[in-house]
Amino acid sequence: MTELTELVGTWMQRQRWYSTKNVQPRLRLLASFDAEPAGDDARIVTHFFADDAPRTPRVYQVPVVARVSRDGDEAAFIGEAGGRYLYDGSTEEAYVASLVDLMTGAERSEGRDAHAQGHTLGGRLTVRSSRRLTAEQSNTSIVGELEDGRPALIKVFRVVQDGENPDVSTLAALTAGGSRRTPALLGWLTGSWPTADGGTASGELALMQDFVPGAEDGWELAVSAAERGEDFADRAHALGAGTAELHRLMARELPTKPASSDDVAQALDGMFRRLTVTTTEVPEVEDLRAGIAAVYEEAAAAPLPLLQRIHGDLHLGQVLYAPERGWQFIDFEGEPLRPLAERALPDATMRDVAGMLRSFDYVAGSLARRESPVDASGWAADARQAYLDGYASVAPGEMDHFRQLLDAFELDKAVYEIAYEARHRPSWIPIPLAAVQRLLATRVG
Repeated sequence: MTELTELVGTWMQRQRWYSTKNVQPRLRLLASFDAEPAGDDARIVTHFFADDAPRTPRVYQVPVVARVSRDGDEAAFIGEAGGRYLYDGSTEEAYVASLVDLMTGAERSEGRDAHAQGHTLGGRLTVRSSRRLTAEQSNTSIVGELEDGRPALIKVFRVVQDGENPDVSTLAALTAGGSRRTPALLGWLTGSWPTADGGTASGELALMQDFVPGAEDGWELAVSAAERGEDFADRAHALGAGTAELHRLMARELPTKPASSDDVAQALDGMFRRLTVTTTEVPEVEDLRAGIAAVYEEAAAAPLPLLQRIHGDLHLGQVLYAPERGWQFIDFEGEPLRPLAERALPDATMRDVAGMLRSFDYVAGSLARRESPVDASGWAADARQAYLDGYASVAPGEMDHFRQLLDAFELDKAVYEIAYEARHRPSWIPIPLAAVQRLLATRVG
């Protein structure tokens, strides 16, 4: 299998979902399982590779279609091995059809040291055509057309981890609860595979959900409106109300717990760690440290919220706007840099609210940095307030009761953004830095 490993390693480095950028993968094949044969001319195999290049090894899921002739999508060509031509499965209709059948048929596939098990909420479904979406990030997304003409979104997780993936568990609970704010989950695939250190892991491999036709990306919609100076207050208000509705349904369908002193201490410790890192990397933050710390300590002494499942990485890029369905919330995986085991833990809803407030701020910041700058600071301020008003319209009193907590979360998010920009886009540091200064000045005022 050395030939296969070398081919996949070379190909993987060029993929946007490969998480260790600018590093040559060092792969080991851990296990594989086969799908039902796609015919005499093609074999469908899902491989699990350990990548030892990063400090903490990662395990990748790589579905491959092996053909006897070179007649697949050349852009998805991996290489030739064992007398067959290898293609990325996500571009192959044969793989997508077999994956959908495995998921929604609740079928099981056994392999050497690995297996997969399908689960369904909507019964067996069949896909008759598919196309991979090009705007992939950490996962691969595919749009499939079902036999009844409905479109469905299939997501293949590339980095697989042991434990519950909230992208599946959250969406399953919301679908069962009759959510109108999220696409319906149709099916998903779990599996087990060897870990990089010789153990065994189990978790989610893929999911299929309802596709929202005619939906616009929330970030692109907001940027376009701000660029034109178009009032966004009504849509921001509706987004705030939708966020509160989502939180209420999550609290009803998923576990909750009262916040304890240990929860507060853990959250505070994380905030101060990020503040220390940022102060070290960006010295301008040192002058603001005392004010930031005071907000953190004040929030820790304020009334404690009920902890519940939240989105975990909420921003304008995680929502869609559809004329017939309004705002839809997507991608419940949580923050990609957090361990999977932490992402499904109950948390404070104000963390999600803070994330969306920062996103509106970044709309204005990105426009200010264009070659022909656009001043959208007033637009962002109006959108932020409308969003908060919308949230309060569904959850009255929460904005006042937990305002100190919201301020702390928003500051914490901005502090993290300063460190991120210092490492990746130094010219963007003024966006979160100005937010920290504004938040502190508002409190003094």
